Amino acid sequence: MPGREEIHDWFISLQQSICDQLEKADGQGKFISDKWDRPGGGGGVSRIITNGAVIEKGGVNFSAVWGKAPEHTLKMLKLNETSADFFATGVSIVIHPHSPLVPIIHMNVRYFEMSTGQYWFGGGIDLTPHYVVEEDARYFHTQLKQACDLHHESYYADFKKWADDYFYIKHRQETRGVGGIFFDYLTEDEKFTKQDRFDFVKSVGTAFAPLYTYFMTKNKALPYGEKEKQWQYLRRGRYVEFNLVWDRGTKFGLETDGRTESILMSLPPQANWAYSHQPEPDSNEAKTLSLLKKGINWI
Repeated sequence: MPGREEIHDWFISLQQSICDQLEKADGQGKFISDKWDRPGGGGGVSRIITNGAVIEKGGVNFSAVWGKAPEHTLKMLKLNETSADFFATGVSIVIHPHSPLVPIIHMNVRYFEMSTGQYWFGGGIDLTPHYVVEEDARYFHTQLKQACDLHHESYYADFKKWADDYFYIKHRQETRGVGGIFFDYLTEDEKFTKQDRFDFVKSVGTAFAPLYTYFMTKNKALPYGEKEKQWQYLRRGRYVEFNLVWDRGTKFGLETDGRTESILMSLPPQANWAYSHQPEPDSNEAKTLSLLKKGINWI
């Protein structure tokens, strides 16, 4: 059964592997490393890339933190204890490209355990195109389904729906992008061992770099103009809204005194908000909005 040390070490190796593959695909940008310590226990390494040939800003962050669990966490877990310790480790990634025709991507894989003996895995990967291209969405979801099917036939359908519900901007009534998969609280049960769950997380983690470098290579040279850049800034604004208003990981990091710079590295370098903006009818921008819906079967 994998323990916290094995899981911790694998996440460190995943961070390095992803950074190596992204640097190679970008061809210009290089990650800088920023090691940090958390006063309450633990720390991490933020790997940041800026002004690459394809990537404008991106982060591949590793963390392993521990300490006293926040009161709201104890309530969420319905624990009677007034005090308990937690340990959490994982890798979190967000990439913002220069081109509005290359999508934003996010991934997080994580492990959490309590001194009460409870533990679980969580994570997800989702794609946020500035312009939704149905061919690209199908490719993305097909690759995710293949990764899920290696472990259980129900995983893709269950976790795809979870992603549709999670990556949803309620106050805009639109999904953040074309979704992906999202899962949380995966622990051992009558069907799955802890090793089974960890193996699934490994498959999700290793799927990231091949998926995103595919889109980097495919879309980086597509032509665009100022109209597309302005739309990109508006869509980045939606990304900011979701991360600051709805994202549980952002809230957990800030509530547990995580490192602010690392938590907010997910935000783009530039975003715009226009009052009551409406795209022109039958435009590519209008088509994109029409496809930001829950429940679309992309495969």
